[in-house]
Amino acid sequence: MPLGEPTIDPRLLPLLRDDLAAASYTVDGVEDFLGPLASAALHREQAVPALRVARAALDDATGATPSGRREPRAVLTALFLLGLAVRRADLDAALPGVGTDGAARLGLVAAAGAGPDDGVRALLDLRPYAAADAAGPVEWWLASDLGELATGRRLAGDHVLGAGGASITLAQVTMRTPVGRVLDLGTGCGIQALHASRHARSVVATDISRRALRFAEFNAALDGVSLDLREGSMLDPVAGEQFDLVVSNPPFVITPRAAGAGTIPEYEYRDGGRAGDDLVRDLVLGVGDVLAPGGVAQMLGNWEHRRGEPWTERVGAWLDEAGLDGWVVQREVLDPAEYAETWIRDGGTTPEREPAAWAASYEAWLDDFATRDVEAVGFGIVTLRKPADGHGVSLRRLEEHTGSVRQPLGGHLAASLAAHDWLEARDDAALASSRLSVAPDVTEERYLTPGAEDPNVVIVRQGDGLGRGLQASTGLAALVGASDGELTVGQLIGAIASLFEVPVGDLAGELLPAVRGLVRDGFLVP
Repeated sequence: MPLGEPTIDPRLLPLLRDDLAAASYTVDGVEDFLGPLASAALHREQAVPALRVARAALDDATGATPSGRREPRAVLTALFLLGLAVRRADLDAALPGVGTDGAARLGLVAAAGAGPDDGVRALLDLRPYAAADAAGPVEWWLASDLGELATGRRLAGDHVLGAGGASITLAQVTMRTPVGRVLDLGTGCGIQALHASRHARSVVATDISRRALRFAEFNAALDGVSLDLREGSMLDPVAGEQFDLVVSNPPFVITPRAAGAGTIPEYEYRDGGRAGDDLVRDLVLGVGDVLAPGGVAQMLGNWEHRRGEPWTERVGAWLDEAGLDGWVVQREVLDPAEYAETWIRDGGTTPEREPAAWAASYEAWLDDFATRDVEAVGFGIVTLRKPADGHGVSLRRLEEHTGSVRQPLGGHLAASLAAHDWLEARDDAALASSRLSVAPDVTEERYLTPGAEDPNVVIVRQGDGLGRGLQASTGLAALVGASDGELTVGQLIGAIASLFEVPVGDLAGELLPAVRGLVRDGFLVP
């Protein structure tokens, strides 16, 4: 068995779970142990402050408790998060159910000897995980490969990543409506599948990496979740099947291959082996084959901004060809140099440690982008839906939103899709006869010139979701302010027209399209 690969032992895993909980080896417990300064630095991938705290806790002179033992969460943090060696006796005390020998049988650690003072080192990263998705908060433990902070070297090509920033983002933006079948495409350590297990009757998780599936199996067993794990590339393992929800944090990184052959390491967790952004395009075009009618796919992706071609046209063409409802939110844009720096560092190559490899990779990335006239790379959230039987495509929305959002976003996205469907079923007459209410998170901002009685600008702002702000006309601001569910939209427009002494038809022509936008984006709710 490869070094650092976990072993499933049904007898030991429940004991390990109990030991970790009893040790307060949780996100809050670790942060409490490290303190705010070291915790904040560790979030920035700076380990020195945390190492100082951990070494002091393990030191013979300062770290022992009155019983002579080290605090369990200190031992576990030092071992699994920071890559420090700990004494066998201390690990036995921190994990009394499984002990050092049991942890070794699970593939978590390697011991230098059988004596109480012999050192033990971690073979895997085992850390607490806490997050909030649209179904509420969760707490688990996740095993993955040791990262650069613990090993001090670049990652291996078959490195299995834990729950990184992109994984957490996808978990937060995924809709958590109860469904039958979910597919986690490219599961990695299994984090999306774990989230999906809370609102699905069954979850299939696939990956091209056998090692990744081994970690996913271990994590599911450790956290008491049942998954259907399958090995294979992209949609091959589920060909001919249908799912109500597909989630994917695919290997979307745009890595040079022809220009960087032999120069840039390949990482299974992030590199799809395709040129440019072809992997994301192919997934957009192909995922409809495994979606049930009305089924939704949510994924993260990168796409190229090419000279003379707006990204909305490029990605929009993918949506058109896919024949699916599509909503793409671009969250970040990096220029080619920033993009290259981000992903070279991600693999553990740094200009300080490997200056020649850094420079060669940088050159290869820029050369590759230049061959396609790439001016920038976008990153964002892709939501796709297969039209229900008898219905055509009705949603094609591509927008940029690089500001802050209120996470978890999944509930907002689900509500916006439902609002879109509600609007599609109503013409202007039906909308005018509807009663709407202002969403509880909506506020109004008014800006006045000093001394003026009336505002120059009125902004209607959303506190939840994407945090949108809309500059509203006087008439629209009046309608929003009066929308409490008592009067219909048409009645409100009539009253405002009378107050402003303008024709009702003209005001309706102005306000009804704006009302549609406010309903779609969650400012007004039926």
